[in-house]
Amino acid sequence: MRMPAAPDRSRLRVLVVEDDDTIGRHLETGLRGHDYAPTWCRTGAAALVEAGRAPYEVLLLDLGLPDMDGLDVARQLRARLPDLLIVVLTARTDDIDIIAGLDAGADDYLVKPFSLTVLLARLRAHLRRHAVAAPARDPVRLGDLVVDVTARRCALLGVEVPLRAKEFDLLAVLADRVGEAVSRETLMAEVWDENWFGSTKTLDVTLAGLRRRLAEAAQAGGRQARLPRITTLRGHGYRLERQSDPPD
Repeated sequence: MRMPAAPDRSRLRVLVVEDDDTIGRHLETGLRGHDYAPTWCRTGAAALVEAGRAPYEVLLLDLGLPDMDGLDVARQLRARLPDLLIVVLTARTDDIDIIAGLDAGADDYLVKPFSLTVLLARLRAHLRRHAVAAPARDPVRLGDLVVDVTARRCALLGVEVPLRAKEFDLLAVLADRVGEAVSRETLMAEVWDENWFGSTKTLDVTLAGLRRRLAEAAQAGGRQARLPRITTLRGHGYRLERQSDPPD
């Protein structure tokens, strides 16, 4: 069996997890031809081992692997590598499957068959957004929650709240417009990309995760923490209120 070639460390490292030989070879060749450094694994177990050997910036992950569900791979690598860009490649077209992938930690998804051109465009959009350095800004206080965009830190009553990258980005955009109605289109453009190709269910899943993590942080503290309230504006978007009443 062919062993994965060692990637060129001067280029962006991409871990490709795909059991289909045709697709895997196409991705490996295409990525290398566009100045990425891909490593191709055919199983989830091999990918988990490989991800521990070298620092990867991008994971292209097939969900239908022969040895384990790709969702389990996504969850494990998201927990180990919080800054990893995860793009799911799936033949599953049902909304529930796509939402499950995003909720497992994926940043994006592509439904097979897809073109290499679209994949590369999405990678550029995500990586461009990660590479832009934000100017220094004063932390925003929302009840007992403090959002420090410059440090990318969110703390409730002094205790850091562990948010996924997109959850923090979404909170930062809403915090910058406290009390304002922010449309779904604006949130998709600023948190993902103005040329987003996929469903806006990505936004709903990320927003639900943000709400859940904030609520869990408040419950874990065992104190009467004042959290900001994210109000859903049906047919439009969301509005962040500076604080809600503390829980009973």
